[in-house]
Amino acid sequence: MKVDVVSTTAPLWGGEATSVVVPAANGDLGILPGRQPVLAVLRPGVVRITPTSGSVVTLDVTSGFVSVDEDAVTVVVEGTDVLAENLR
Repeated sequence: MKVDVVSTTAPLWGGEATSVVVPAANGDLGILPGRQPVLAVLRPGVVRITPTSGSVVTLDVTSGFVSVDEDAVTVVVEGTDVLAENLR
């Protein structure tokens, strides 16, 4: 599935992934290919992306939202909560 992580000012990460886990307001939300559409608010925590190749990418977030539509996942981090150097 196609995954994009963006802030309000710049893209932070993009690529193909086999799974994404985000810290949704009511608990961690696991996203796999073929998931039903969902829109969720994020709480402070860690976004974990498992790319189709390479090692897991993690990103600390404090607020934002995630949108899932078919096999497209967009994680939007609001304000300046996350900087590119937070990617690990």
